[in-house]
Amino acid sequence: MESHPVEPAPRKAALVTGAGRLASIGAGIARQLAADGWDLVLSYWHDYDSRMPWGSQPDDVVRLTAELEAIGARVHTVPADLQDPAAPDRLMAEANQLAGPLAAMVLSHAESVDSGILDTTVEAFERHFAVNTRASWQLIAAFARQVGDDGGAIVALTSDHTAFNLPYGASKGALDRIVIAAARELGPLGISANVLNPGPVDTGWMTPEVREELSRRQPGGRLGTPADVAGTVAFLVSPAGRWVSGQLIKSDGGFSA
Repeated sequence: MESHPVEPAPRKAALVTGAGRLASIGAGIARQLAADGWDLVLSYWHDYDSRMPWGSQPDDVVRLTAELEAIGARVHTVPADLQDPAAPDRLMAEANQLAGPLAAMVLSHAESVDSGILDTTVEAFERHFAVNTRASWQLIAAFARQVGDDGGAIVALTSDHTAFNLPYGASKGALDRIVIAAARELGPLGISANVLNPGPVDTGWMTPEVREELSRRQPGGRLGTPADVAGTVAFLVSPAGRWVSGQLIKSDGGFSA
């Protein structure tokens, strides 16, 4: 009997935001998706990193791209200042041009600068909502407009951190509601949408004292890692996970129990 070579299944493409540092949750998610056979568009914004304790690490994007390409993924990187109202539509248009229609989108970007009720400025409050809430809504809408007949999956990362991190927590709380609404409104398009709370993950922001305290509060005695988060995300965007939709999922090693 004559045998015929089996054509490999076409690779799907995903957009992962906030993937500008090797230690980031976004980078961990990108690694897992690449290993699972996804092509990737990664967005980042170095100006935000430069304002944070870990500082800007521009070589990380190049190193991450090389790492993912070695796995077999086609990778495109796009800088995007999501505080700009025009940036989300530009990002989606460029992602489509580079990778074609996207089948998944993971929102792991964030503006997160600690401040509380008494010391949060209007500027900081508006910047957090612009990046964490408005841009995420715009990206969700843009993703839905370009999705194909097979639909797609959206996963957004959230947090319970609110006290002394008011604008971050409040803007993430609003994001939660937007994503849950998306599950209902975009379900007829074959789109699943979930919010994932990974609990404390040290991506460079923890002091030794914070790391020790949070580790002590974890039932398993260790903090979560980007790879832990990535495993849950990979399931949610997979065919097996697409029935899960409209959920706020705590995948935090029992931290919130």
